[in-house]
Amino acid sequence: MKVFMTGASGWIGSAVAAELRATGHEVVGLARSAESAAALAAAGVTPYEGSLDDLDSLRAGASSADAVIHLGFKHDFSDMAGAGRTERAVLETFGAVLAGSNRPLLLASGLAGVAPGRTITENDKNPSEGPESMRGGGENLALSFADRGVRSVAVRFAPTVHGAGGDHGFLATIAQAAVRTGISGYVGDGANRWSAVNRSDAARLVALALETAPAGSVVHAAGEEGIAARDIAEALGTALGLPVESVHPDAALEHFGWIGRFFALDMPASSAITQERYGWTPVGAGLLEDVAAGYYPGV
Repeated sequence: MKVFMTGASGWIGSAVAAELRATGHEVVGLARSAESAAALAAAGVTPYEGSLDDLDSLRAGASSADAVIHLGFKHDFSDMAGAGRTERAVLETFGAVLAGSNRPLLLASGLAGVAPGRTITENDKNPSEGPESMRGGGENLALSFADRGVRSVAVRFAPTVHGAGGDHGFLATIAQAAVRTGISGYVGDGANRWSAVNRSDAARLVALALETAPAGSVVHAAGEEGIAARDIAEALGTALGLPVESVHPDAALEHFGWIGRFFALDMPASSAITQERYGWTPVGAGLLEDVAAGYYPGV
């Protein structure tokens, strides 16, 4: 297939693009800068000039493709409502282009906030609805396109997608807070859990979902169901040579910054249904192994 991708030069997207090319697909990647275009070209991806705000470029890119994978997102934590509105506009554009074609539309979604406090499964509905909700309610919007002849698939990524080099996501932000404060902290008793997935496993799952997932599907990119926050903090503390201490919930935002509200959440997630349906078996190193390997101290 000829696949049009947003976010193809990003941490997850670059691994997905490589996996797709290795399995015989042609990848065209949205490039918002000359630097991004050069990185894509060097990776064997055809650059396509545009941005998430340029709906005409997205419309043209999707029109000429056999499938669309939307992994890009405006991670502007100072204006998350605006980022959500952008996400919704992007998905509405893709939905209109692909309507009636049965072409695949895969979008990146997340496990954070779906069902805090219990193990999330693929059967749990995302509670985010409407333009003003988290990520603009994009998951439910895209899944609704199945009724309009689009093979829409939501890929819910674990809050930590880890691996060798380049991760600037949630865990990197927590490591930065540890370096800044001199303490590798966890919130409260640290018993709350995060799911995690190795980047290579996540990329392989996206390729499998592109080829086989039916319209309206939800797949879980979660290789480890739940790792206690205290265990994460202890691994970071060892890697960084810092003491490990509890942070009172009232001080979480001050200590960690914006990531504090997420690091306190209990959000384990199962991928049992995904593994059974798509023959996906996570084989990459675990999160604590990657922390111990020294991938985060240099962030």
